[in-house]
Parts: sequence; structure tokens; C-alpha cells
Amino acid sequence: MSSTRCQTMIELTDEPLDPTAILALVADDDCGAQIIFLGCTRRTTGEKITQQLTYQAYRSMAISELRGLAEKAANRWNLRRLAIYHRLGEVAVGQASVAIAAASPHRPDVMAAIPWLMDRLKETVPIWKQETFADGSSAWIHP
Repeated sequence: MSSTRCQTMIELTDEPLDPTAILALVADDDCGAQIIFLGCTRRTTGEKITQQLTYQAYRSMAISELRGLAEKAANRWNLRRLAIYHRLGEVAVGQASVAIAAASPHRPDVMAAIPWLMDRLKETVPIWKQETFADGSSAWIHP
């Protein structure tokens, strides 16, 4: 499928992510499969208790990389709509850091595209994560 047939929305934001609004962006009456993945700050990492995550990005390059990933996904799977939103700044436990929503006429395409996009995002997009723990220590986390 040509990526020109896939409507794509990409955003880096300092505001909390609204899963309902992001899923609404990919709503399409011709798509029987509409899915959203949320990556959220978990409470524990190994033995440590997480207080929050802080994300930084090289914004222009990150947007460019996300657009490229969206185009590759649209060319690989029959996606009609795709939204990739990533939060920057401080993200508390339980809050979403990333949301990827997709719509396709059929389930296999979105079920394959979402994990592929998330894996590539972590590998290639210049967004960095610092984890702050309850004991006051912190560490930059690399995928």
C-alpha cells in the first residue's frame, strides 16, 4: 500500500496524552480494526521503585524519524490512519509516555504494525529517557 493513502499524525508534546482523543484520530468507518498501544511509566524497574521518567528529544530529528517510520509502516501494511504521539518532560508513574494508534480494514495489519513501530521507535528515534527513583537516584535508560 502506498503511504499517500495513509493519513498520519505525529506529535511530540509536553502535555499528558489523552488515549481517547488519540484513538479518535484514527477512527474510520471503513476500518474494522482500530487499535491503540500505550507505553506507561511503571512503578518498578528491577528492585528499584520508580518515581518518574523524564524524556528529552532532538525534536526536529525525532519528528523526521517518526514520519519515516510511519511511511515505512504504511508501505508495509494496509494502514488507513496512523497516529504516533510521544510525551516529553516529566511523566509520573501510571501516565502514558507514548501512544501509537492505527486503523486498517483488517486486524492483522494493525496487530503487526504497532509492535514493529514501537520497536523501531525505541531503536532509532532520538528520544532519551531518564529514570528517577524513590531513593533520589537517577539513571539514563538506553534501550
